[in-house]
Amino acid sequence: MNLQEDFAETAEFDVNGKRSKSLDRDKTRNGNRRQPEGGRGIRSSESGHSLKVDEDRLDARKRENTPQKSNIGDSHHTSNKMEEVKSLDRNGRGKLMTRKYMENKYPRLYKEIDLDKKWLPLLDYLSTYGLKESHFIQMYERHMPSLQINVCSAQERLEYLLSVGVKQKDVKRIVLRQPQILEYTVESNLKSHVAFLLGLGIPYSRVGQIITVAPSIFSYSVDNSLKPTVRYLVEEVGIKEKDLSKVIQLSPQVLVQRIDVSWNTRYIFLSKELGAPRDSIVKMVKKHPQLLHYSINDGLLPRINFLRGIGMHNSDILKVLTSLTQVFSLSLEENLKPKYMYLINELRNEVHSLTKYPTYLSLSLDQRIRPRHRFLVALKKAPKGPFPLSSLVPTDESFCQQWAGTSLDKYLAFRQRLLLKEFAKKYDKKG
Repeated sequence: MNLQEDFAETAEFDVNGKRSKSLDRDKTRNGNRRQPEGGRGIRSSESGHSLKVDEDRLDARKRENTPQKSNIGDSHHTSNKMEEVKSLDRNGRGKLMTRKYMENKYPRLYKEIDLDKKWLPLLDYLSTYGLKESHFIQMYERHMPSLQINVCSAQERLEYLLSVGVKQKDVKRIVLRQPQILEYTVESNLKSHVAFLLGLGIPYSRVGQIITVAPSIFSYSVDNSLKPTVRYLVEEVGIKEKDLSKVIQLSPQVLVQRIDVSWNTRYIFLSKELGAPRDSIVKMVKKHPQLLHYSINDGLLPRINFLRGIGMHNSDILKVLTSLTQVFSLSLEENLKPKYMYLINELRNEVHSLTKYPTYLSLSLDQRIRPRHRFLVALKKAPKGPFPLSSLVPTDESFCQQWAGTSLDKYLAFRQRLLLKEFAKKYDKKG
């Protein structure tokens, strides 16, 4: 059978990478079918392009030694007395399965969806990757045909993914997010998509990671969807071809979303809200392409308003965001606000210092900012007046040499004691 390509709705993400909008069930030419996670690429006039999928599904009409009756479009067994089926265990050895076994191992599947004995070999195989009965129910609800795949075909496909760098521990995540991946043939689909990624300059060692983050990439036509998306990034957004590999590695989702909608809405928002010129917004996308996924109302605007609220003008906010676009990914309550309070109350700095050292907002308060500040204070080497934010930027070794004038071991021991002390304080508060 052929899986007709159809695109899902635009993906919207909040700052924590969670989806802010669920996908609707779209219709394909062959009937209703749930679409993959993520957004969609640029539509093409050839959107009818199809991806070849598995044809070797288990056939209920070819069971040996069982009388059966067949009609057009339907076949069923006249006898259901046969209660023993064969399945493969983890080591590939055949073992006899009974209906009682199905009831014991997959009770929910057996009762809720009338578990078909033909599915047992595949379920047993997928179980070796950590999938459990609750996961199979999710797969059934998401894309039932994925459970009808011949176990040998599924094994071939998953082993290919492992061969291109997908980690075994991530197979469960991929299959749950994109169960259709069990249907995509190696020669006609998987290899062509891997070749596409390599053609963009993505290192072979990073291919597996990209597949893990965006497994729905295999559901989009290379020629009719993925390549047009890449062209849009270059020709319309302004990403240079030499930077494409970096952008996609930072955010593989850009390949599987409506990039035209994502770009235009955020470009218009940042232009109006901050007076940001196009070049600045392109720099933001290049440094942190996740910007294209974050919700405007729940992600971008609250962080801009936070920076305004601490006294920064639009021009200063633009400098900070252009230099450190990942500010959009930082938690307000657990990250930005505590760092700002420490900057003002402990380091005796003013907010305008952030325009010169925006990196401060990306540093860990517990692991970097507080330990270095307290260490210099303890050594009586902290300068009078505002604490120099430049001392927070270098590596630990450089900090010890340039600012503390002591050994790295001495600083690390001090930091460890401080971390334990701060942890004890937090634990006491919770208690």
